[in-house]
Amino acid sequence: MANQTRESAVALAKELFNLSGRVAIVTGGAGLLGPMHAEILAAAGANVVLLDLKNGKAASEAARLREEYGTDCIGLTTDITNAGDIDAARQEILGHFKRVDILINNAANNPDPIGLADLRFEHLSLEHWEADIRVGLTGAFLSSRAFGTEMVKQGKGVIVNVASDLSVIAPDQRIYRLDGLSDDEQPVKQVTHSVVKTGLIGLTRYLATYWAQSGVRVNAISPGGVYNSQPIEFLSRIEQLIPLGRLARKDEIQGAILFLCSDASSYMTGHNLVLDGGRSIL
Repeated sequence: MANQTRESAVALAKELFNLSGRVAIVTGGAGLLGPMHAEILAAAGANVVLLDLKNGKAASEAARLREEYGTDCIGLTTDITNAGDIDAARQEILGHFKRVDILINNAANNPDPIGLADLRFEHLSLEHWEADIRVGLTGAFLSSRAFGTEMVKQGKGVIVNVASDLSVIAPDQRIYRLDGLSDDEQPVKQVTHSVVKTGLIGLTRYLATYWAQSGVRVNAISPGGVYNSQPIEFLSRIEQLIPLGRLARKDEIQGAILFLCSDASSYMTGHNLVLDGGRSIL
């Protein structure tokens, strides 16, 4: 009896995280975290579609995934802020796979704030504001509308919105300061990042209730800062704000992505899963 229980538990553990045959779409698929999201999904058996504006990069990442994991992965050059581009991608994906099971809204404009004084609130241009909103929020809206509607038709699906710890806390602008510059010249974390990431949490909650009876679950993740060879001065400042004392590795977001995309989270919707090394609890 004990062996039967153990065997059942092992089988359940494997099945809960098994994405074999499912079709997952990752926007911003060729960026910093997009390939990492795609990789864990492919490793779990999913066929992955990487959407990105970077010519050829999404296709090359998809080819790498096919080679390493043996699933059917493709990359499409797509402007997610353009409804026509999104519809063309939808038709191509449905023509190839016949279904859509997972959407990760990952794409965002997020320039490195170090040394960019023109991102200060009083200097930020309307063009910059609108560009960031278009990619981070309008792109998520258009992608969710196009691919989420397909999930509704089949009665099942998952959407994960990639937000940020700055969806739950405000940026501490002191960590970006540089010696020798006046206050008006100091670099900052731009306002659009906070607005977009907070907006994604609102979109998550809205769609979670809107499609609750249609079999579509919608959640968000809010990662803290990810190490990407930032300057030593910046790292020493931000690490003092994080109880775990460091930024995240790129691969440390993968477990949360797999959990939220798999049946292991089948009773979770409308949630914002924060992965920030404890920063937001201080």
